[in-house]
Amino acid sequence: MSTFALLIFALTAVAGVILALEVLNGKLASWSLSLAHASAGALALVLLAIEVFTGHGASRATAALAILVVAAVGGFYLASKHLMKQRPPKLAVVIHAGVAVAGFLTLATTLFHS
Repeated sequence: MSTFALLIFALTAVAGVILALEVLNGKLASWSLSLAHASAGALALVLLAIEVFTGHGASRATAALAILVVAAVGGFYLASKHLMKQRPPKLAVVIHAGVAVAGFLTLATTLFHS
């Protein structure tokens, strides 16, 4: 299940790069792509949480889940700005992306070093 979650997170990251580039270029990000990005991320989080909470995940998977939940909280902040039709601070976008990448890499190391 972690492998499937990792694949979904990878697709989510592709959408995230597109969204981040829009915001970093001073535009309001695409709402439909934002929803797809959030939905895919939520699905992957749920799959990873099921694995961790059923005792099938390694300790690094638990760490990855924690990091990715922090990224999701940042994503909620970005979405709240979007709902108000405001561009979020660029620093918030960079921090969200950085935390998400850290969570993704933590999960990837869990899968490839087990």
